Amino acid sequence: MKKVLFVFAIAATFAACNNAAETPTTADSTSTATVDSASAVIDSAKVTIDSAKSTIDSAKAVIDSVKK
Repeated sequence: MKKVLFVFAIAATFAACNNAAETPTTADSTSTATVDSASAVIDSAKVTIDSAKSTIDSAKAVIDSVKK
């Protein structure tokens, strides 16, 4: 019985250590979609910031015209 367990343990060790035949993983399409959606969020934030800056500039112009 000890010999059978010993042989089984050795076979399990060889089976667990032999991972050389696995193919490398490639980029997943969901990661590409995540990058694209992140870029879209960044572009949207830039547009929002630009519109906020123009609103502030127009508010400053109104304040300057009221001061005069």
